[in-house]
Amino acid sequence: MPDVQTFTAGDWILCGVIAILLALCACVAAAQTALTLASRGKLRAQADRGDARAERALRLIASPERLTGALALAGDGAKILATALATALALRHSDHGVAIAVPAVAALVLVVAEALPRNLAIARPEEIAARAARPVALALALLSPVIWLVEGIARRILRIFGLRAEAEDPLHSVREEIAGALALGESGGMLEREDRQRLLGALDLSDRTVDEVMRHRSQIEMLDAEADPNALIAQALASPHTRLPLYRGVRDNVVGIIHSKDLLRAVQKFLREGDGNLDSVSDLDIQSVAMKPYFVPETTPLDEQMRAFLKRRAHVALVVDEYGDLRGLITLEDILEEIVGQITDEFDVKAEHAVQRTEAGDVVVEGAMSIRDLNRAMDWALPDDAANTIAGLVINEAQLIPAEGQVFSFHGFRFEVAARKDNRITRLKIRPLGA
Repeated sequence: MPDVQTFTAGDWILCGVIAILLALCACVAAAQTALTLASRGKLRAQADRGDARAERALRLIASPERLTGALALAGDGAKILATALATALALRHSDHGVAIAVPAVAALVLVVAEALPRNLAIARPEEIAARAARPVALALALLSPVIWLVEGIARRILRIFGLRAEAEDPLHSVREEIAGALALGESGGMLEREDRQRLLGALDLSDRTVDEVMRHRSQIEMLDAEADPNALIAQALASPHTRLPLYRGVRDNVVGIIHSKDLLRAVQKFLREGDGNLDSVSDLDIQSVAMKPYFVPETTPLDEQMRAFLKRRAHVALVVDEYGDLRGLITLEDILEEIVGQITDEFDVKAEHAVQRTEAGDVVVEGAMSIRDLNRAMDWALPDDAANTIAGLVINEAQLIPAEGQVFSFHGFRFEVAARKDNRITRLKIRPLGA
């Protein structure tokens, strides 16, 4: 062991430099842990309250590859230099300096320069990230040329092996972070499943398009402009829908949207200005009551469509494909149901897509029920990338229109066609395999 009494002034200076390097290692470890674990949401809230340090920390986190490179370069350089100086110091006082210096420095690095600062940063990540933002930004500016050179060499080596180091989309990363936090909240009992589904539904609106939630054209109730006005008025009053498309000739030729209140006002005005005889309502021009139809492409994202509904003060839009042909109809309520779940009122005599259970353990659903609604109701994870409805999923997997009674197994579930009408699967029995 070296004798402390024989230490010269130069040796004490070396000891001080080693201590400074270990302190630098500790600061780097704390800053790296804090900036990695710090919640962007909390830092953004602090920045919105005027905290410049939190704003600076957010800018650093926005460039993770440069931040990681700078901290790794500073931390590793300090560790290597501290080990080298300690070894040189030990060799000056002992023939076994390497055997003494390396374990001693390694112990100091692991405990003082790694474990202690990292545990402190884990306890208070946002506070330490804000405090460390300025010195880290300074180090980043000073080490930028070296970082650029090292990162360039690393990328070239990766390309040799056919690999690319592309940064992840920050928006996608934030969504995954929020979804993961919601999943942890539900598993920990701090969040109800319905609340998590509502939040995820709002988060997914930009990833879904109107053709995924629209009512198909075969299910749209429409009024024929060439029919007798008395029959049209009776149909509008009997319908559970407030707004009905009006077509002329063929169903693809939609000429307007009839609102039941506008229709009743027109009838009242017609009777007051006329002879008051209900038989004369047959002379009412129905198309003059209709609103101008609103058409949207089938590829419109749901969040954009919701903003368009609010801006136009509209509730109904007709969905068309790239050729202008009618595909379906979407309402503001359809988009809201993607967030809050199925909405029913006093005019919904029965749930359109009710989930029923049998004593045998099967789940009976309508073929037109959306996969997303079934996943929500049963907490399943059936894929909805190839089809929007349960019937569409079965047809896509079977590659044919199955007959009634046929059974298929895929995605961990057993599907039985319970009813079929023409070329449509109207009812299915579903059971998880092994249940």
